[in-house]
Order: sequence, then C-alpha cells, then structure tokens
Amino acid sequence: MLEFRAPADPEIERLATDLAGIDPDGSRWAGVLRRTYDMLYNGQETGRYKWEQLFKTEKTHFGTLFEINAQREFGFYDGDTLDYSISGIEVDAKWSQRDGGWMLPPESFGHVVLVATGSDLTSTWSLGLVRVTEENRRTTSNRDSKTQLNPLGRAAIAWLWRDAPLSPNVLLQLPGSVVDHILEPRSGQEKILRLLRSAEGRVIHRSTIATVGRQLDPMKRLRGNGGARTLLAKEGFLVLTGNYHGALAARFGAPVPLPGEVVAIRVVPGAASDVPLAGGCWRRAAADEAVVVPAPLLVAPKEVT
Repeated sequence: MLEFRAPADPEIERLATDLAGIDPDGSRWAGVLRRTYDMLYNGQETGRYKWEQLFKTEKTHFGTLFEINAQREFGFYDGDTLDYSISGIEVDAKWSQRDGGWMLPPESFGHVVLVATGSDLTSTWSLGLVRVTEENRRTTSNRDSKTQLNPLGRAAIAWLWRDAPLSPNVLLQLPGSVVDHILEPRSGQEKILRLLRSAEGRVIHRSTIATVGRQLDPMKRLRGNGGARTLLAKEGFLVLTGNYHGALAARFGAPVPLPGEVVAIRVVPGAASDVPLAGGCWRRAAADEAVVVPAPLLVAPKEVT
C-alpha cells in the first residue's frame, strides 16, 4: 500500500505521484523483486531457492539486476549522471538486502535516490525516496568514497511502500525436513506431486515449480493430461491456477493465486450451500479429514499455467 507522506521537496513529491500513477498497488515493483531473486537463484538449472545458497559475487550483483529489471519494467530513461531520468529528474537506484544499508556514491550527493530493500524469507519489500544531503549522510566513507544515510537520513525517507507483500517463496515457508522430502525423488513429476501435497493451501509461484521440477517445461507437470491435476484428483486435490481459477479459489476460501501462481487444496463433497462444481457441491476438507471421493477435474480454456 502506498504510504507516501509528502516532504518539503517538490521533486520527491512529483516522483512519488508519478511512480504511484504507473503502479498504484505496487504489484509491478513486487514483480521486479520476485524476478530478480529468481534470476539469481536460477533454480531451474541449479535447484537453489534461498539467499544463503548464492555466491558472494551473486549477492553483490543483486542490486544491478534490480536496477536493470526495474528499467525494463517501467521504461525509465537513462540518466545523464545517475541510473534513471524519471519525470525529467535524475534518480539513482540503490538496493540493500539490509534495511538502511544502501551505499551511496559521491555522484548521488544532492540528488534523489530511490532506495529499496526486501526479504524473500518474510515475503516483504519496501521502496522509498530520499534526497542525499550533507546533513543526512554519514561523514565516513569506504575506499570507493561511498557512504550511507545516517539516522536523520533514514528518518527522512519518503516510503512509497513499506513491508509490502512479495509473491511467496513457498520453499522458504516449509520446514527444512519437508523441503528435503520434496526434493528427494529423482522424478521431477514426483517432486512436484510432493510439493503440492506438502504446500496444500499455500500459493506456489511458477519459479518454485521450475526449481523443484528441474525440467525444460516444469509447468507441464501440473496439467490435467496425466499431470499433477489428474494424479492428485484421486486424493481429493484441486490444482487452481491464477490464470483461470482465481475466483474459484476465493469461493473455497483459499489464498487467491495470481497469474503464474497455483494453489492446491483438498476438497470433499459438501452441502447445497457449498461451491457448485462439475454437477456437485464441494467444500475444503479439514486438515485431518479423510478424502474418499476424487476431486472433480477442472477444464481450462487451454492448459497454460
């Protein structure tokens, strides 16, 4: 949610207004962060899914990838001196995995900096604007003459989004023993089946499917032509995609997946007041409830997840 409080700085006020205009709910910025994490993990080829698995040089490269992905997403012009020109204003972009840890080069002094931070573990991100002044930056610097905001500078940040939701990395939300169980089989199909069972009721991003499946077309393993949707129906599972089944997920009281996401839920036959589907009425199964009737097979316009 936009949390901007207009400072006494006309350029920051203009930038905040224009950035909110092109991404009112922050979903595009959240997508930039999700893509940047996933590009560095490169899970489909490496099987990696968390920050600690990255090399030091890869962690350092995160900020550069974030800047590139943001420019691609929003079409920002190159700045003459700094990273971007937004609304005719020179803006530097800085990422730090640690809140407050942004390294500011001398060329940013006196200018507006777009600062961003986030955590894949907590599925949150923040983005704000601050002008780097002599009063709000540290007097010390590193050997590259870069410095950081002091407490006054951190307090001066005009946050556009603060601790906003990031599409979750479900492998970081599950216990380590469960993740080990998911990744144990050699078969990519079996891994994905275990993932859907273990993460029942949780949103799963397509990058997680790719990381677990480790195949050229891991999303194919979800489909109804002999894939997970068919195989898990016997166990009472519906595999709902954000492309086609968001409204249905909401009716079942499940988290609503966005395009490129899925959520698997167990269902059982219900009463007339429950969700009508495939000629019957269904409700979500309780955690300890046995499933004895297969779930109905969903028909999508085309098998794309």
